[in-house]
Amino acid sequence: MILLGLTTLLAGCATSAKFPISTVAPAAVITAKKTVDKNKNYVVELVALNLTSPERLNPPKDHYNVWIVTEQNEYKNLGQIMNANAKKVVFRTLTPFNPKEIILTAEDEGNRPMPTGIEIARTSFEK
Repeated sequence: MILLGLTTLLAGCATSAKFPISTVAPAAVITAKKTVDKNKNYVVELVALNLTSPERLNPPKDHYNVWIVTEQNEYKNLGQIMNANAKKVVFRTLTPFNPKEIILTAEDEGNRPMPTGIEIARTSFEK
């Protein structure tokens, strides 16, 4: 019974990180959070306020990609944010990899194995 309570407590713990102000999109306020679900997957949530549409960047891009850097220093593409100058965009996904960093890039293609576009911002979950 104690082990079950401890597992539930650990699964509910969240690690949050605030992205530094982006030189590419300075009006954006971006935060990220990771938690562990009951299946020991990592739930990654990125919230971006006032993030400009990628078509308005210089040079223009097609979309934003969310990446993590794992504990083994591997890049993993978590997916794309579809944004058309929204006041608030929320991206949420599951991954089996423990993210130590999270990166937001503006890309021309969504299926990239590595970030190649404009890095909007990056932050670390490590203290």
